Amino acid sequence: MRVIVTGGAGFIGSNIVDALVARGDEVTVLDDLSTGRVINLDEATRRGAELVVLDIRDAQRLDRAFAHARPEAVLHLAAQIDVRKSIASPSWDASINVEGTINVLEASRAHGVRRFVNTSTGGAIYGDADTIPTPETQTPLPEAAYGQSKLAAEGYVGLYERLYGLDTVTLRYGNVFGPRQDPLGEAGVIAIFCGRLQGGARPTVFGDGTQTRDYVYVGDVVAANLAALAAPVRGPVNIGTGVQTSVLDLVTILRELSDAGEFEPEFAPARLGELDRSCLDITRAREALGWSPTVAVREGLRATLDAARG
Repeated sequence: MRVIVTGGAGFIGSNIVDALVARGDEVTVLDDLSTGRVINLDEATRRGAELVVLDIRDAQRLDRAFAHARPEAVLHLAAQIDVRKSIASPSWDASINVEGTINVLEASRAHGVRRFVNTSTGGAIYGDADTIPTPETQTPLPEAAYGQSKLAAEGYVGLYERLYGLDTVTLRYGNVFGPRQDPLGEAGVIAIFCGRLQGGARPTVFGDGTQTRDYVYVGDVVAANLAALAAPVRGPVNIGTGVQTSVLDLVTILRELSDAGEFEPEFAPARLGELDRSCLDITRAREALGWSPTVAVREGLRATLDAARG
């Protein structure tokens, strides 16, 4: 299969690219390298994947890349993912997550793409949900510009399905973690904590540390994307574990895994736009995709630490 992966040099995207190449797909990666890294694609490019450096806001260059690659499927992961930056500059955030997604959809329509897998967010879209774990039927109430822009992008994905018959599905991720997540970039708390642990520093906990998230290992997210390419499912699908883990739980597990007796948190004020609780109901993923997570948080943290140690 010929596949385009937008944002394919990033943490999640590059892991997906590796899996596609390993199974024999012809892969073209589109990435502006603002947060993605060429080194993430070293093995994939040696095995035939092609990297095209471009910004998805550049519709003309995007169209040319699609004309060259002739993709049968698109995995759309390119995005602005920093919640705090989205609040500081919502129009910039929307220019990437909404306008950029429209450009990728339009190129997909124009070049006859058969399957479009969109990447979205679980917790940031649902907001302060009244049902935990939260199903896809929950009314979205984002509390940050990032969640709002991803919700708007989902709306355009649905529009292209209704208007043009584009075969689409949206995967709403929990908090993805694992190897290649950069602790110095727009990283999740696990990558940051692992970086602090490796550097002999204390982790900073914003708020009281009891806030929970649904942490899902990147290998499981890769498997969900491969399943979404093949399964005849449309609309939003949650990709998580259905298990809540607190920030303080993460500190405790990392301390135990590393024997770092001095790994004690430093507390800081809670940050604007962040939720107290977030956890995804993954019933639809099990039933419609035939997918379930296989890596528990402790196991995933061990693999992440081992990768960080080299």
